Amino acid sequence: MQDSVFWTDDCPRPADLPVTDAPSTVDVAVIGSGYTGLHAAMALADQGARVAVLEAETIGWGASSRNGGMMTTGLKEDMPVIAKRVGLETARRFWAWALASIDHVARTVADEGIDCAFDRPGHLYLAYKPAHFEHMRDAVTWYADNLDYHDMHALGPDELAPEIGSRAYHGALVDTRAGAVHPARYVFGLAQAAARRGVSLVEHGRVSQIQRTDRGFRLVTPRGLVNAAEVLVATNGYTGDVVPAVRNGVFPVGSYIITTAPLDPALQAELSPRGRMFFDSRHFLNYFRITPDGRMLFGGRHNLSPNLDLLESAQMMRRRMVEVFPALRDVPLTHTWTGRLGLTFDLMPHVGRVDGVAYAYGYAGHGVSVASYLGKEAG
Repeated sequence: MQDSVFWTDDCPRPADLPVTDAPSTVDVAVIGSGYTGLHAAMALADQGARVAVLEAETIGWGASSRNGGMMTTGLKEDMPVIAKRVGLETARRFWAWALASIDHVARTVADEGIDCAFDRPGHLYLAYKPAHFEHMRDAVTWYADNLDYHDMHALGPDELAPEIGSRAYHGALVDTRAGAVHPARYVFGLAQAAARRGVSLVEHGRVSQIQRTDRGFRLVTPRGLVNAAEVLVATNGYTGDVVPAVRNGVFPVGSYIITTAPLDPALQAELSPRGRMFFDSRHFLNYFRITPDGRMLFGGRHNLSPNLDLLESAQMMRRRMVEVFPALRDVPLTHTWTGRLGLTFDLMPHVGRVDGVAYAYGYAGHGVSVASYLGKEAG
C-alpha cells in the first residue's frame, strides 16, 4: 500500500502544463489552484482581465485532486434545517444553485473537452440506523412539497439489493441527479483551459504577505512580487494566515481515503450494481464508490483532525469497508492518503470580502460542484 494519492498516480500532472514565472502586474491575483481558483480565473479571463493563479505547491495539489470525485446534491447542512434558519424562499435559492453547480460542471467538462470520466450515476444516502431511515422517508416528502423536487426516493432495507451489495444498512435515499468525476483529470483539465485563456499559472508561489498599495495589493511570493488590483483567496481547507480575518472564518477537517486493487468486474457489479456514489448517515460518515478503473474507493474519518496517523487511518478505513462489504476482506489495498475539507461554523459556503480581499470557502465535502460554481460566481 502506497502513501500517495491514487488519482494523481493514475493521472499525473501533465508535463506540458504551461506554468509561468510570477508576473509583476495583473488585474487579479487568485491564491489557490483548485476548482474555485481555476473557475474564477477562467471567468475573469473571459471578461478580459489579466489573471495570475498563485499556487503554494503544484497545480491542483490540495483537495481538488484528493477528494472522492463525488458530486452529491445539496449542501452539508440539511435543507429543512436551512429553511428554518433563513426561511423557505432563501432555502429554495440555495437548493437551486446547489443543483445548478452540478450542471455547471457538466457544461464546463463538455465545453472545454475535459476527459475526466464525468457521469450522472446518482447517489445513495445509506441509513446507518433504523431511525435515520425514518428521517429519510420524511425528507422525500419535504423536498417534494417544499422544493418541488422529485428526483429522490426512499428504499427500505429489503429493497437495497439492486443498488448495493451490502446488508449493513437499514434503507437508503436515492437521488438520481448526483454526479461523479475523476478529480485529478478534472482539475488538470481546468488548468489547461485557464492557460488557453492566457491565465498565468504559478507553481511553488506561496503567498507570504499581502500588502496594501495605492493601486491595490502587493503579494510577496518566493517567485517574485505580484502587484494586483484585486485578490481572491481560494484555498478552502488549506487557508493560511496571510489574511487572518479570512483564516478565522474556516477551519480544516481531515478526510482519509483508501483504494483497493482493481476488482473483478463481477465483484464490482455485485457491490455497486448501478455505479452510484455512496455515503452513509454515521456521525463521522463513510463515503465510497467504484473508481473508473474498477477499484473500491472508501473514505471517512473518526474525528475532525487533519493530522491523524495515515497508517492508523487506513486500518480504520479498511475495517469500516469490510463491515460494509465483507467480500473485500482479503482484497489488497494499493493507496492511502488524506486531504482537507473546509468547514464554516454554520456549515454553509461563504463568499465575501474582508480587508479588501475577496474569498470563497466552506464547501464541507461538496466542493467538486459547489467550489466550481462559486469560483465562476466569484470571477
